[in-house]
Amino acid sequence: MGFFDWYLKCIKNHYADFEGRARRTEYWMFLLVNLIIAIVVYLIGRAIGFPVLYTLYSLAVLVPGIAVGVRRLHDTGRSGWWWLIALIPVIGTIWIIVLFAIPGDQAANQYGADPKESVA
Repeated sequence: MGFFDWYLKCIKNHYADFEGRARRTEYWMFLLVNLIIAIVVYLIGRAIGFPVLYTLYSLAVLVPGIAVGVRRLHDTGRSGWWWLIALIPVIGTIWIIVLFAIPGDQAANQYGADPKESVA
C-alpha cells in the first residue's frame, strides 16, 4: 500500500469514523500526505490570490484528522478523549506525539481487533 493510499483510506473509508483502531502507519502516513497537500494548497492559494483556499482545505480534513488520531489512541488502549491532552502547552503536545508513536496493543482490546492481524 502506497503512502497516498493511507491518506485516501482515511478520507474515503473513515472520514468521520471514531470507532476501531488505526495502525501507526495509517496515522503517520495520513499526517505526512496531509502536510504535503496543505503546503501545496497554501502555495497555490497564494499564487492565484485566494489564500482562503488553504482554510477551506484545513476545514475539510479537520474531522478525518481528529478521527484517525482517535483511532490511533484506541490502538494503544486509550480513549479518544486523550486527544485533549494536546491542549496543554508544550508538554501536552509532546505527550500526544509520544502516544501516537508507541506501538499499539498486539491483541484485541476494548476498541476492536488488532489492525495488523487483518493485513497478515
